[in-house]
Amino acid sequence: MTSSSVTSLSVLTGFILAIGITFVATQADARAFFVFGDSLVDNGNNNYLLTTARADAPPYGIDYPTRRPTGRFSNGLNIPDLISQHLGSEATLPYLSPELTGQKLLVGANFASAGIGILNDTGIQFVNIIRIPLQLAYFQQYQQRLRALVGSSQAKRIVNQALVLITLGGNDFVNNYYLVPYSARSRQYSLEDYVPFLISEYKKILMRLYKLGAHRVIVTGTGPMGCVPAELAQHSRNGECAAELQRAASLFNPQLTQLINQLNNEIGTTIFIAANTNMMHTDFVDNPKAFGFETSKIACCGQGPYNGIGLCTPLSNLCPNRDLYVFWDPFHPSEKANKLIVQQIMSGSTQYMHPMNLSTILALDSKA
Repeated sequence: MTSSSVTSLSVLTGFILAIGITFVATQADARAFFVFGDSLVDNGNNNYLLTTARADAPPYGIDYPTRRPTGRFSNGLNIPDLISQHLGSEATLPYLSPELTGQKLLVGANFASAGIGILNDTGIQFVNIIRIPLQLAYFQQYQQRLRALVGSSQAKRIVNQALVLITLGGNDFVNNYYLVPYSARSRQYSLEDYVPFLISEYKKILMRLYKLGAHRVIVTGTGPMGCVPAELAQHSRNGECAAELQRAASLFNPQLTQLINQLNNEIGTTIFIAANTNMMHTDFVDNPKAFGFETSKIACCGQGPYNGIGLCTPLSNLCPNRDLYVFWDPFHPSEKANKLIVQQIMSGSTQYMHPMNLSTILALDSKA
């Protein structure tokens, strides 16, 4: 080999190494994203578990880029996917995915699991799901793996600067307190006492998350639980929302915002941001046509009254145009509804995002 060939080869090798180093640096500099919670934000963890709380069969995923079910409880993209797009990142992988290794760890991880709640006895009928203490334990395990990849100081920086989304609470009503008449929790607590109990338990979860290094945490409230097709099918004669579940949402959401204000005051800085997903969702439930929807009462996929009975399966009724429906299945919003929710998370007023929206957070943090 001539000296010029050796020189050319050295330059080429150096160039390839530089590209590799630049790629790792770019990945490390991008903001990581961590997701905790229930089916509204699960990216597919339950696919790896023996549970009935899963979305791994058609027609789930019918509008996802691959046109295949992924474990997301959506016809397409869910809220974390859409936030990832705004961050300029690829979607977070489920923590249980075997693909979550190496450089993929720098993107973050999704720990959410359909069926779970604030309380460990929520969703007991689903048996094998990742309840919140285990989600937090997996977050610790993730950090060990990250330290092995990039070192302790870099791992700490990635976690501290990451964006975190947590969505809990709906199942503590739908799949616990109101799951059956005279449920154990409804015999133990009146609704007025149950909500403060949930808030006190949620406080422990949020403080644990903070102590594990989460310094920017968006906390969503519940949606208008009484207006989902599953509840309309059981409780509604003329399309009116189920009053008792609406009362639960009206008690829970303001107390959650109060908790977030209290925690930020105690810590001395804005760690937690309240996302008023109840108001975001109520906007298009109350006036679907103003947002381009045909209906906010009937699910796209399902059966029975309002397509609200049972699960969305290959045998269910299926609408031809998902963008005309607020609800994809008896419980979960369509991709279009998720896009509207994320628009408000990004740029909504303080009515929707308290004390500030995500665009403001990203702008502030870019100057830090």
